[in-house]
Amino acid sequence: MAWLLVVVAGLMETGFAVCLKLSHGFTRLWPTIAFCAFALGSFGLLTLSLKKLDVGPAYAVWTGIGAAGTAIYGMAFLGDLVSSLKLASISLVIVGVIGLQISGSSH
Repeated sequence: MAWLLVVVAGLMETGFAVCLKLSHGFTRLWPTIAFCAFALGSFGLLTLSLKKLDVGPAYAVWTGIGAAGTAIYGMAFLGDLVSSLKLASISLVIVGVIGLQISGSSH
């Protein structure tokens, strides 16, 4: 269950990163509100998961999911540059996240 919280928190990290861009420096109301909601949710779920998980693997999985998700979203919906190297690098991040999740111990 703790790993599920980390995964959802990582997806919410993607949400807050995208909303941060869409807020245009906190000058647009709804993306700013969404940023706050996603950030609070993401940090809250990560905090709950750390009651059961080691901080290193949990934090790495959280940031990995957030980074890969944000990059994929940017390429798919925001016009970010797509390249073979970028796709390969995102794949490596995802493989690393899976490896850390599998190796992560719980208390």
